[in-house]
Amino acid sequence: MLKEAIYHRPKNNFAYAYDKETLHIRLRSKKGDLVKVFLIHGDPYQWTAAGWSNTTKPMTLEGSDDLFDYWFAEIKPEFRRLRYGFEIYSNTESAVYGERGFSDKDPRDSGFYFCFPFLNSVDVFEAPSWVKNTVWYQIFPERFANGNSELNPKGTLPWGSADPEPDTYFGGDFEGIINNINHLVKLGITGIYLTPIFKANTNHKYDTIDYMEIDPQFGDKKTFKQLIETCHKNGIRVMLDAVFNHSGFYFEAFQDVLEKQEKSKFKEWFHLREFPVQAFPEPNYDTFAFTHMMPKLNTEHPEVKQYLLHVAKYWIEEFDIDGWRLDVANEVDHEFWREFRRAVKVIKSNVYILGEIWHDSMPWLQGDQFDAVMNYPFTNASLEYFAKDKINADEFAHQLSKVLTSYPRNVNEAAFNLLGSHDTPRILTICNENKEKLKLLFLFQLSFIGTPCIYYGDEIGLTGENDPGCRKCMIWEESKQDSELFNIVKKLISLRNKHTAFGNEGEFTFLETNTDKNYVIYSKQSVDETIIITINNSSDHIDVNIPYDFTNKEPVNLWDYSKQKDTSKIELTPYGFSIILVKN
Repeated sequence: MLKEAIYHRPKNNFAYAYDKETLHIRLRSKKGDLVKVFLIHGDPYQWTAAGWSNTTKPMTLEGSDDLFDYWFAEIKPEFRRLRYGFEIYSNTESAVYGERGFSDKDPRDSGFYFCFPFLNSVDVFEAPSWVKNTVWYQIFPERFANGNSELNPKGTLPWGSADPEPDTYFGGDFEGIINNINHLVKLGITGIYLTPIFKANTNHKYDTIDYMEIDPQFGDKKTFKQLIETCHKNGIRVMLDAVFNHSGFYFEAFQDVLEKQEKSKFKEWFHLREFPVQAFPEPNYDTFAFTHMMPKLNTEHPEVKQYLLHVAKYWIEEFDIDGWRLDVANEVDHEFWREFRRAVKVIKSNVYILGEIWHDSMPWLQGDQFDAVMNYPFTNASLEYFAKDKINADEFAHQLSKVLTSYPRNVNEAAFNLLGSHDTPRILTICNENKEKLKLLFLFQLSFIGTPCIYYGDEIGLTGENDPGCRKCMIWEESKQDSELFNIVKKLISLRNKHTAFGNEGEFTFLETNTDKNYVIYSKQSVDETIIITINNSSDHIDVNIPYDFTNKEPVNLWDYSKQKDTSKIELTPYGFSIILVKN
């Protein structure tokens, strides 16, 4: 038994309140080391003549990555408080593990064990319930549709007439989105994420000039309100992009600093290193990355904080938006985000707060800041396995297991799962334009835990390298759209909506991975049904035995991409898949 690898710590992803009466407990151990684990648990104030009174419960092997196994148990303590530890067994020895370390046997002393002092309902992480059942669609407004040519900026090119460049305009606007809302409804979209819409100097709008005004190329506030109302009438929520880490170079406050220098009343709004403040040859002020056009805001300053919180509240109060996506969220101080959450949740308790963070995000997901982050570890693992063939089936399962065990389950259920965005190459391009691989990506994304997001145009086969190539104009001529791909995505979304197990309520488990044939089998299980999905990520025809007991069950094949030979054996075509439904 390798005791050095055994790890647990309360009040994070290893011990947390799943809801107001349920605790989830995890234990980490060396991969393949332990053969069984029991959770020892009891109330800290319950004593008998023999000492502390406790009971045990078997823990399940939740998943494994390349180094560790993760054991899991769910428990509902009668009095909402708990002392607990672990009875662990390898093939050669056993031990009891608690906060004070290891013991040969249960010391019958509650002080030896880990403590969850009290399950306070206010501490339970709780994202808006509607998010779990939402399928998002990211729109880069300048490239979705031109609905009013009178709004076109100077030099606007005819729609789709050229490959995009960093400084080109094609005239996308709010009316274009309104005019094409049926495309989203038909696909099954229930949430739109709009990249920045506020007044700015570029086509991407991440260099905000005025946070209180719509950029005139998109329309005015009246049209924006019409867009929100149109979306809501069609069952679609709307999330805006907030760029609070930095402003644009032409933001009034920063221009005042450049003009008045030390005498500017806004000099403390930014992180200035010295005077005179200058952008060239290198900026002597903090910026996003090293971009002189994006000076970093000092969110610790009371006036900056007051201004930005006013912005956050205004667009909810006046236009009834449903969420904020927070750009470069990890570089803003935690206290600002705590105040941000309190401010917007008072106005609209079920507003969705999504942070852009590309790395381990547990510090932001304690229930006091964000509801979710953009799940790039999911993105990277999916693309490396399905699209790039950089990792095999085992490595894919390891990476996804690590993603799932890095956070509480209620956090995973609200995670924003994307495959591509305005910051990455188009997923069909990453797949070397192999549409069969793209189908597998959509299948996995739409059947995984979390809330999936489709980048505009991916559903009809748009291609493009990284920015600016990934920001092509949406194609609206149906003859140039990939209608087969569109219908596959549509069907997958309908399965997510129809079957609880396929969607966000299904507990995800890898049943088998095969590196020789490069296939994966996983299940999604809800109270009423189990769905078993087999994916052949290879160019070969393969036969697969499904590791599931179908005795007295009547499996239903939900897709015709596979041929079922008998109850538990299927034949898969190259890059084929199987979706089997079993009623519990």
